[in-house]
Order: sequence, then C-alpha cells, then structure tokens
Amino acid sequence: MFISLWEFFYGHFFRFWMKWLLRQMTGKCELQRIFDTCVGAQRTHKIENSLTYSKNKVLQKATLVVQSEVDRCVDDIMKEKNISPEKDASFKICMKACLLQISGYKQLYLDVESVRKRPYDSDNLQHEKLLLKLWDLLMPTEKLKARISKQWADIGFQGDDPKTDFRGMGMLGLINLVYFSENYTSEAHQILSRSNHPKLGYSYAIVGINLTEMAYSLLKSEALKLHLYNFVPGVPTMEHFHQFYCYLVYEFDKFWFEEKPESIMYFNIYREKFHEKIKGLLLDCNVSLTLNI
Repeated sequence: MFISLWEFFYGHFFRFWMKWLLRQMTGKCELQRIFDTCVGAQRTHKIENSLTYSKNKVLQKATLVVQSEVDRCVDDIMKEKNISPEKDASFKICMKACLLQISGYKQLYLDVESVRKRPYDSDNLQHEKLLLKLWDLLMPTEKLKARISKQWADIGFQGDDPKTDFRGMGMLGLINLVYFSENYTSEAHQILSRSNHPKLGYSYAIVGINLTEMAYSLLKSEALKLHLYNFVPGVPTMEHFHQFYCYLVYEFDKFWFEEKPESIMYFNIYREKFHEKIKGLLLDCNVSLTLNI
C-alpha cells in the first residue's frame, strides 16, 4: 500500500515539481538531461518512460508513433519543448534514434505475433518445403523415407507428423528451428547429438519449440527491451528476434547438462529455472545476450 501511495504522489505531484526545479537550475528539459547523462538502453528506456508519463499529449503520443512518422514526431517534440536545433544540435539525432527503437520494438512484437498466429498448413507447399529443409539441415546423411514417418522422432518431434507439434507457436516455431539449423549448423548438429544422450537426453525439436514460446513471452512482456535497445542501434527486426532465440537454444543446452536433471520428467522445473535465470540477466541495463561462438 505504501508503494502504491508513493507512486501516486510521485506521479501526480513530486515528479512535476522536481522536473520544474531541475529545468530552472539547468535550463534544460527532462529529455535533454537524459541525453546528457545516459547512453544505450538506459537512455532509450528513460526517454520512453519520460514520454509515457508526461502530461503533454504530444509527448505521450510519441511512444505510439510509427516508423514513417518519426521525423515529424521529433520536430513536434522540439517545438513543444522549445528546443532550438541551433542550440542543441544533437537532440534531434538522439531523439530520432530512441523513437526508432521504441516504435521498432512495438512493430517487432506485431510481426512476431503475426507469424505465431499462422498455423502450419500441410497443404501449403512453402510450409512443407521449410519442414523438409529442417530435416535436410539436421540429417544431411539420412534420407527421409516418407513425409509422415517415425523418423521425425530422430530430431525430437513427438509423432509421425511434426505439424501437430507446431500448434502452440505456429510457423514461428518452425522458422526458428530452421534459422538456428541454417545459421549455426555445426552447433545444431552438436546439440542434436547431445539431446540423444542416454541419461540426459531431451526431445530436440520439442524443446526448440518450447524455447520459441519463451522468447515470444519475453518479447510480449517487454522483458527484451533492454537487450534489444543495447543490441540494436536502430530498428529491431525479426532477424534480431531469431538471434535471441539462437542464444536461448545454445544456452539452454549448456544449462541442462550442467544441471544434470534426474529425468526428462523434471523438464518443466528446469525450464522454469532457466527462464528465471534469463529474466534476471535481462534486468541489467547493460545486457546484450548474444551468441558468441
């Protein structure tokens, strides 16, 4: 209750007077002061919060701007805050960079969600080609005898037809699996081999799809903001989401073998433990979770 009261009074009274006092002392608005003192994800995050909690409608709407309107939005902010481009030449550049990251994150979520909602369709030739490509990437020396086959279990699917395993994450799950296998082929082969360990083995494809859900949920909850604001100086895209997924796959495999679970029956427990570890790392304002091999 005390925290709620503090947030109410800070948001409605103290913050306003504090900003006013600092402006009188420095001659600069809060946005300018952030640019003077912060860099990287911390800068973009503070700018986003400042715009969000501003009582000025122009500033509030800036967090919802689309990429094509960013330049106009920056001009509107400078006009609203009486910021002269001659006196503060860097403001326009910095604000544009922040707004591109902010709007880019929102668009990335929409793009990811769109792919996730697209179900796997066995009548769609492109979907089928992508699934067969996954097999060829992971099992280059073994021919798939039939589209519906028990062989799919060799790369970690549950049944004879993998399409049933994509129901939760749709095409996003398949695209992520293919991306990792295509861009980190040797690592994918290594992890697939380790997943067949007689005691510590796990279903490679199923776990991969599970990690897609983890990456998606972190994106949706905005937990990926600091990472992407640090990792991507401009607009975050699907490519950057796929890169984060690859990081999760590689790190989860290491985590699983370091933890040495007694049985695959404990998967959910260790999956959540790994999830909490990643969420903890993502709280660091300097975080950048990249796959360095």
